[in-house]
Amino acid sequence: MTSHDLRAQNLTLGYAETDIVTALDVEIPDGRITVIVGANACGKSTLLRGLARLLRPRAGAVILDGTSVQDMRSIDVAKVMGLLPQSPVAPDGISVGDLVGRGRYPHQGWFRRWSAEDDIAVAAALEATGTAELEDRNIAELSGGQRQRVWVAMALAQDTDLLLLDEPTTFLDINHQVELLDLLTDLNRASGKTVVIVLHDLNLACRYADHIIAMKKGSIVAEGAPADVITAEVVTDVFGLACEVVPDPVSGTPMIVPRGRHHAAPAVVETLA
Repeated sequence: MTSHDLRAQNLTLGYAETDIVTALDVEIPDGRITVIVGANACGKSTLLRGLARLLRPRAGAVILDGTSVQDMRSIDVAKVMGLLPQSPVAPDGISVGDLVGRGRYPHQGWFRRWSAEDDIAVAAALEATGTAELEDRNIAELSGGQRQRVWVAMALAQDTDLLLLDEPTTFLDINHQVELLDLLTDLNRASGKTVVIVLHDLNLACRYADHIIAMKKGSIVAEGAPADVITAEVVTDVFGLACEVVPDPVSGTPMIVPRGRHHAAPAVVETLA
């Protein structure tokens, strides 16, 4: 994979009359897995859309390798950066194989037609996401979880150095959530692909992220390694959640244990002599 510099400078993004992200500066670590977390409506998805050139800045800029993404052609951005947005919509009547094949669009051109390389990329993406047996099915016939894995396959087939995913675990059961995040980790470790993910599950974020960005009301509250960022104080500030943060017994990363109103602190258990 080629190294890339993706950053936002004094970035303001919004919809209609409302600013959602304000005067934000951020640099995405190259070749790492970055997870963006925060409460609903904090600006996570808006930031991702801005980074991916789907949302024009009201102020500031998103810079990719020294050039504003707004000054780049869409196809040139798509050759470097793949995106899985929230709730994507498929054309009516399209098959799984055809939808995943659309991920190869940036690699086509006036003089380059579909090739064996494209077949290999699509087959690899279907296999990686466990959707190969669905290739001939109509996307409308699939369950929510199956459709989500097919969308991930399309993003993988695009074969970009940077991959941005907005809530990719939506509709997936816990087994497929872990499988997907394991797959993204494999891609990152094997090829150095830069991965940016918006996640709601803080414990999965801590397990899989090299770098966490915690957002609140359109601004970054904290960022860095999970062990440095995810503390009880930060979780309370960002999510309004009283909790304990303890080591995950499997990964050793921070694990959030909510307190709730109906659970008192655990009683002290005396050790039997």
